[in-house]
Amino acid sequence: MRKSMIAAGMAALLVAGTAAAEGGKARTASPPGAAVYFVYPPDGATVPPDFTVRMGLKSVMGIAPAGVEQANTGHHHLLVDTDLKSMDEPIPADRNHLHFGGGQTETKLSLEPGPHTLQLVLGDHDHVPHQPPVMSAKITVNVVRR
Repeated sequence: MRKSMIAAGMAALLVAGTAAAEGGKARTASPPGAAVYFVYPPDGATVPPDFTVRMGLKSVMGIAPAGVEQANTGHHHLLVDTDLKSMDEPIPADRNHLHFGGGQTETKLSLEPGPHTLQLVLGDHDHVPHQPPVMSAKITVNVVRR
């Protein structure tokens, strides 16, 4: 019993040390089966320059606004024509990294004609991806003027 308590304590120190070595606290855990997905548009869709994006989240997690720290929750981030550079830092906020910290699950998007990639990433209360990350497959849309 004492050996298992010592082993558990050493494991906790190792996790804390790893988080500190990575420059901060441990990332927020996500439950097994967590997933985000595009309700609309589907991969390969042809869309007008102004269109609605609808974001989905499997029911093992819920939506909570940025700043609200609650287990098994997060809020959507939409990556447009980019990749996420770091899983250990807050998701940037710019024209390619759109934040929905109010808990929104849909948005109007305006893009120039041509092919574009979209990807969803769930961020925790501090906009940091969960561990493991809850992110959709990257999809492609083709924007055309009608």
